[in-house]
Amino acid sequence: MKTIKELDIEGKRVFIRCDFNVPKDEFGNITDDRRIRSALQTIRYCIDRDCKIILASHYERPEPGKYEEKFSLVPVAKRLHSLLKIKRDIFMAEDVVGESAISKASKLEAGDVLLLENLRYEAGETENDPDFAKKLASFADIYINDAFGACHRKHASIDAITEYFDAEHKAAGFLMGKEVNFFSKILEKPIRPFVAVVGGSKVSGKLQALTNLLPKVDKVIIGGGMAFTFLKALGHEIGNSLVEDDLIDEASDIMIKAKELGVKFYLPVDAVVAAEFSENTTVKFLPIQEIPEGWMGLDIGPASTRLFREALNDAQTIIWNGPMGVYEMDRYSKGSMAMSNNIAQTHATTIVGGGDTADVVQQAGDVDEMTFISTGGGASLKLIEGVSLPGLEALKG
Repeated sequence: MKTIKELDIEGKRVFIRCDFNVPKDEFGNITDDRRIRSALQTIRYCIDRDCKIILASHYERPEPGKYEEKFSLVPVAKRLHSLLKIKRDIFMAEDVVGESAISKASKLEAGDVLLLENLRYEAGETENDPDFAKKLASFADIYINDAFGACHRKHASIDAITEYFDAEHKAAGFLMGKEVNFFSKILEKPIRPFVAVVGGSKVSGKLQALTNLLPKVDKVIIGGGMAFTFLKALGHEIGNSLVEDDLIDEASDIMIKAKELGVKFYLPVDAVVAAEFSENTTVKFLPIQEIPEGWMGLDIGPASTRLFREALNDAQTIIWNGPMGVYEMDRYSKGSMAMSNNIAQTHATTIVGGGDTADVVQQAGDVDEMTFISTGGGASLKLIEGVSLPGLEALKG
């Protein structure tokens, strides 16, 4: 996979696929601009080489063909301008491949930056439509993919567009190169002990990643809603806690395989439980064996936090994907915050993957203590699973 440094881009028209799918509040204000900041190095590199730069990104899932202001990238353009600290404006197209985009792209001068509207306003994006991809490709001489967070999707701006650029005119941006190198090095030659901390609500989304990680790690720590599927597989009564009954056998197989491989497998020993999924209801801190009928576990308890901290004490490499509970509600966020603090306090190389996990780390104030925070949850999981990413494969041709 070539990187942008290996291409001759001086004075060229460069199309950069970014991932500006950032969270906003109810007023449309960007609440976390980490993904925008992550793209700055590649954009500045192109500005410094007098390129005419066309940026493109998706944002959430609008209905194709229907313009809705809440899905617009206009707030991204404003934030990008303030972060880049350039005197000239960031030009904003009112469409993706329509009159506004074509007109503005044709008037770009050296060092100018144009941001196209939300790619998913066009049905052709998610359909990987070659005609739509051809229109996007016509904007530029060079194609750069710096959207690691979207690389696991076979979409037009990720996959089909690369058919219109030969090997000398397409490459990965700095962020993409950094993400891939980090995960590859960690998974191939980790410094041991290597600990995987896996949370989140469902086993189904993490099953293949867990299976792939087992032969590589020394310890696995499971938290979040997915833990209850494993606990039920061990015969525990878990009340109304989240469970995937169809995956109980798979959960059991993972624990058996871990034992065979000599991998230490940690599950919660207590939980914060409530009778209903609410911030204002009564909660109890109970051992896993004592969850009452009709109650549900919504966070790991203090004993689990201590157990997991002990398991992390000798770690030299930690990969963390998924919170320990319903961290969005204050009452059930303590387990996730404590996990973040405990990982941050180790002397290990720490890799955080997934939007929710990165959000926890930010809320806990541990961003600067982590070695690497990935911008791509789904993409990083696919890399861990050993699955080839369409966005990476497309750059090889």
